[in-house]
Amino acid sequence: MALAGAALAALVAAGALAAPARYKPPRNGFGQPDLSGAWSNATLTPQARPAKFGGRLVMTPAEVAELEGAADEEVRRGNERSDVNAPVVKDGSVGGYNRGFLDPGSRVMRVGGQPRTSLFTTPDGQIPAPLPGVVIPALARQAAAMGTVYVLDKFGSVGGTTEGDIEGQGKSYDNPEELSLGERCLTSFGRNGPPPMFANGFYNNNYQIVQNRDEVLIVIEMVHDQRHIRLGATDHLPPSVRPWFGDSLGRWDGDTLVVETTNLPKAQAFYGAWEHLKVTERFRRVGKDRMLYQFSVEDPNVWSKPWGGEYEFAALKGRLYEYACHEGNYAIVGILGGSRAAERDASAPGPATSH
Repeated sequence: MALAGAALAALVAAGALAAPARYKPPRNGFGQPDLSGAWSNATLTPQARPAKFGGRLVMTPAEVAELEGAADEEVRRGNERSDVNAPVVKDGSVGGYNRGFLDPGSRVMRVGGQPRTSLFTTPDGQIPAPLPGVVIPALARQAAAMGTVYVLDKFGSVGGTTEGDIEGQGKSYDNPEELSLGERCLTSFGRNGPPPMFANGFYNNNYQIVQNRDEVLIVIEMVHDQRHIRLGATDHLPPSVRPWFGDSLGRWDGDTLVVETTNLPKAQAFYGAWEHLKVTERFRRVGKDRMLYQFSVEDPNVWSKPWGGEYEFAALKGRLYEYACHEGNYAIVGILGGSRAAERDASAPGPATSH
């Protein structure tokens, strides 16, 4: 754990990550800094920095006003009463939900009060170039830049990973195993759950944190996932054992919870890295309603050095309810049935012609 902690500390020292604010968090009954409660990481700020911001990590007040104003207008218009006689739009510009059922975030992410242009804190706000011969899936980069839902299935296989397809649209499926993890309700959409954790650009970007002496539990609203962080443990699971969300070991560094995660499964790869990926996260309350989240990722087979990012969770104004998605729900039957119907249509003989 020391190497990963040193890598994250180096990013803080180099100014790539912010130094935590001088807020003294309350203690729980075990004497630990109290991180418990309901939190949200929904935001307008994407993982990767849009090109128009160049090397700027912080937005101007005018840019913030424009972006947040557009989001407020989208919410206002999207919540207007639907016209049941409106024509169906087939170009993908209209989704399956009214705006009132979505919660992608309507505010720019602020860290230490600074409105950020990206969650990644690399100099250009982008995913670092991989080592020669390593391929980072193009659609993964696109999703990071757009803040869109990013799910995994076998059709997007690039460079030996299962990353690539966004929502699997337009594909034909022969069995449930070919659908994305999110569609099967096995794990959260995008990276709500697997570290490093991000909002999915859709909805349910909410978390519940529960602590005791030996463990920190993070309940993820999207697909009712749970991350178990073992406190005080020093040995990771054998490399052959790869549970969902990896194997997370936690320790307290003053007021900060430091979590090192390895053993991520291939299906939860992070931009091409999984087998030797190590993610180090730092959770620290920096205000009554704010919690700083910083992360560093390293994989010597993918990148030449560690890199990372940061954002702040905001206290959720409400509580988490069950997200009742389950494997084998009726949508799976519909998806597979639709594929069979499409195959029948494609194989049906065309109209007879006269000679």
